[in-house]
Amino acid sequence: MDRPNLPLNALRAFEVAARQGSFTQAAIELRVSQAAVSHQIKGLEDLLGVQLFTRTPKGLLLTDEAIALFPVINDSLDRVGRVLDGFLDGRYQETLHVGVVTTFAVGWLMRQLAPFRTAHPGIDLRIWTNNNRVDISKEGLDMAIRFGAGRWSGMEAVPLMEAPLTPLCSPRLAEKLKKPADLHGQVLLRSYRADEWPAWFDKAGSVCPNVCDPIFDSSIAMADIAETGAGVALLSPAMFAERLEAGRLVAPFPAQIETGRYWLTYPARKPPTPAMISFREWVLDRSIEVAA
Repeated sequence: MDRPNLPLNALRAFEVAARQGSFTQAAIELRVSQAAVSHQIKGLEDLLGVQLFTRTPKGLLLTDEAIALFPVINDSLDRVGRVLDGFLDGRYQETLHVGVVTTFAVGWLMRQLAPFRTAHPGIDLRIWTNNNRVDISKEGLDMAIRFGAGRWSGMEAVPLMEAPLTPLCSPRLAEKLKKPADLHGQVLLRSYRADEWPAWFDKAGSVCPNVCDPIFDSSIAMADIAETGAGVALLSPAMFAERLEAGRLVAPFPAQIETGRYWLTYPARKPPTPAMISFREWVLDRSIEVAA
């Protein structure tokens, strides 16, 4: 198809609808009506002579033809957007959007960024925090740092920093904890990963009580509560080093468990940009220095 005849508006509507899985969500992102999105998709289907979507109660399903078309349009629009972003300040910069689990951002990354910005003035690094649930494509990110076992479908995963967990609490509460069994009867703050406290008690050689205390989706919140003396949190000392050094939190027991580590992830099928490569090399080098 000749460039003058490319249906650019329809292709943009298709890309957003395919990425969002919904005409309604596509309309919100494009700031148009749902009818306008449907009209653009219908026109594109008529032009190509194929059906691109199948409607289901759970959302849109891509046909084989749409699956073939989507990555090409998605990548092309991303590349155009990145170049245009680079001219926002009157000179070219490559914008890099990185999603970061909040604990890692607050506990380590944000304190390390000044050297990166100094060494790479041509990269406009933008950090977006999350609670470890992130969709790189739908959220318009280039990369994401998350915690886990390193297995995410369609993602390259570069191992960064280990983060073993151990109980942390206030100094006053720690005075009452002489052995792991003394944790029985204490408020045990927990994440949505229900196996962490049982794994720690097993590692410490003690019986795990029935843990039915509050569940948090933020390690920062658990650390804040533990600091007040209202409970004991299973946390990574590496991510709360400042609080430990200041004596605001204490690790009463030496036993630690490995439940995962932090990883830098990005789509496996999209070639990394120069900014992505620079950030990957920098954060990997910095995390190796910490481990050493």
